[in-house]
Amino acid sequence: MINLIWLRTFCTLVEVSHFTRTAEQLNMTQSGVSQHIQKLEDYLGFPLLLRQGKGFTLTDAGENLYRDGKKVISALSDIEMQVGANPTHEGVVRVASPGSMGLKLYRHLLTVQQQYPKLVIDYRFAPNAAVEKLVAENKVDIGFMTRPSTLAEITCNPVAKEELLLVTPAGINEPSWQQLVSLGFIDHPDGAYHAGLLLSANYPEFEHAKQFNPAGFSNQINLILEPVSMGLGFTVLPTYAVGAFENSTSVKVHRLAKQVSETLYLGINRSKVLANRVNTVINEAKDCLAQDFIEQ
Repeated sequence: MINLIWLRTFCTLVEVSHFTRTAEQLNMTQSGVSQHIQKLEDYLGFPLLLRQGKGFTLTDAGENLYRDGKKVISALSDIEMQVGANPTHEGVVRVASPGSMGLKLYRHLLTVQQQYPKLVIDYRFAPNAAVEKLVAENKVDIGFMTRPSTLAEITCNPVAKEELLLVTPAGINEPSWQQLVSLGFIDHPDGAYHAGLLLSANYPEFEHAKQFNPAGFSNQINLILEPVSMGLGFTVLPTYAVGAFENSTSVKVHRLAKQVSETLYLGINRSKVLANRVNTVINEAKDCLAQDFIEQ
């Protein structure tokens, strides 16, 4: 295989047409340039230059080598630039979050992708436990969660707060504990966690979500309120998930006496050096959350 350093020296010499200036450009000695050319000729087995005093002309072999060698050197230069490139609005960024945040963030990040088509958003909806697992295993670049991570591989920072809301079928104005027990609980992946935060602060009878009869379950954030709207039970959801429900007149949203908000966290793998494009998405996400949530 041709030594690429020798080839680069040869191509530079052909373009500069002067041994001394070639040496200066490559930060070499003139004798070093001559040695590279000699080694290249010895390796190929034929002369590349016809030396004429301090000048030279190319042999046919030299012409052919320069023509093809220049392509190789240019390709290597392109590879070097691409490997070292760290653009702010190009490449894939993998994001994961629970559903309520995702309903807001995903749409916002897609508008950013519309503005910068080379920035590709790969978004995954998942409960907290699954999000932190994806971050820890480097299957996503960043993860948003509604509780701090318990894994040593992840660093978490609070970025915003989102209020939790009690949602019952329409017609229930001030839900009593007994009414909630009678309705039953419409569960979702973070249902017990959300219920524990909000109901424990407002109902002294509350101990755990299992006090309620199970009345249904959905892992699709946009469908959790469907059974509630049909009178089949109640649930507890973050603000944005409630606001995204289209049939809002069929449910009753309750802001209880003691309002409770959950903190939203940004999780990043401790061993990961973030690319500029990932930092771009982080900043866009923080701005988006701050618009309708409580900025942390």
